[in-house]
Amino acid sequence: MGKVISIANQKGGGGKTTTAVNLSASLAIAEIKTLLVDADPQGNSSSGVGYDKEDIRENLYHALIGQVSIREIIKDTEIPHLKVVTANTDLIGAEIELINEIAREKKLKEVLWEVVAEYDFVFIDCPPSLGLLTVNSLAASHSVLIPLQCEYYAMEGLTQLLKTIRLVKEHLNPDLQIEGILLTMYDVRNNLSQQVAEEVRSHFRGKVFSTVIPRNIRLSEAPSYGRPVILYDAHSKGAQSYIELAKEILINGKGNHA
Repeated sequence: MGKVISIANQKGGGGKTTTAVNLSASLAIAEIKTLLVDADPQGNSSSGVGYDKEDIRENLYHALIGQVSIREIIKDTEIPHLKVVTANTDLIGAEIELINEIAREKKLKEVLWEVVAEYDFVFIDCPPSLGLLTVNSLAASHSVLIPLQCEYYAMEGLTQLLKTIRLVKEHLNPDLQIEGILLTMYDVRNNLSQQVAEEVRSHFRGKVFSTVIPRNIRLSEAPSYGRPVILYDAHSKGAQSYIELAKEILINGKGNHA
């Protein structure tokens, strides 16, 4: 069975979607079967791999409420080994419509069950909140990857996310692990970036990826072209850093979980 990894941080703008899109693409370029699930109503992962949010018809929302099967909504991308389950603002309705459902926190797990064995890795791009969609994502995952921006308030909000992860582990998914904390938007010329990195590494010893994602113009530009950075500029520092992260993920734990 494929390894399912949620990419979560309720603090917006920390590189969550950038990581979901570019880590998925970096693994897929290496011919590793990868599924990217956009569970964020903003739909930025969908547009990041070339889908116009306004043109998306049937998407994750329709699978969650039982109108379609997940298999019907998996779409191709420019990278042959990367598939995507798209989302748009329809998904806002899922939080409301699932509220009275039995086992509503496990709806995404049920939906993904049909196809998860067909991939080496499944990445879920969570919304920037700790609502029902994020809880569903964590309940469906083997582990959670936490992107953390190298800025003054980096650790703010992380406590709440870790508390949510602990509650999900206690009540819904006892096997949930922390895949790692990923330092993003690192500026080598900035003392603050270095201080934040040191603080996070010392506070979460052994939980922080060696790879650090730099501030990078190419990384910022790629989404406006609807392409992962590895297709937009493979030689950029941003692309190379996500290739390094993909290698680290492979070393830490190969897909196809038993």
